Amino acid sequence: MSSEFFKRVLSSIILIPLFFYLIIQDSIIIFFFTIICFLISCYEWHMMTKNKFYKYYGFLFLLISFFSFYKVSNELFDVIFVIIICISTDIGGYFFGKIFKGPKLTKVSPNKTYAGMLGGYFLSLISLAIIFALVDYKESLIKLLILGILISTISQLGDILISYFKRLSKIKNTGKLIPGHGGLLDRIDGMLFSFPLYYLFSLTG
Repeated sequence: MSSEFFKRVLSSIILIPLFFYLIIQDSIIIFFFTIICFLISCYEWHMMTKNKFYKYYGFLFLLISFFSFYKVSNELFDVIFVIIICISTDIGGYFFGKIFKGPKLTKVSPNKTYAGMLGGYFLSLISLAIIFALVDYKESLIKLLILGILISTISQLGDILISYFKRLSKIKNTGKLIPGHGGLLDRIDGMLFSFPLYYLFSLTG
């Protein structure tokens, strides 16, 4: 087991329960938690893009994304649902990609493979099945399935897009905040795109 892999696993074991603990607290704590993560993300984006012309579009998107997260966080199940699907997609993609390797998915993110993409969908569907079995969800299984697949898809696309910007900036990670993962943007890239999607869904649903 490589030291980098060990750091990644250890960081996840510590941070995921802490993250869930924070989001189940009262609205004031969630508000400050959101602001802190937003400022860290803006700093990492600023350091990554510097004088690039698209830098300010990124700031605007981060504002929309964190606003969506804060609005969704008013419903505990909704925010946990999105996070679990994103984390499952990320874990499935990572392990299936490492184990099965195979053809590359895109040149934009050379570490991404078709096996990893399928692994992301597979583990997210397993998580969906567990959620549906344990929670009395107000929507049908079909609607939950479609929503889960959409979130998994947008999460993977978000991961690829952030990887693209990192390649443009000639960096491996957006920062060094989280051992084994890199910066905060490296960890939440899929969620940044998934929460606006889910927020729009909640408005139209």
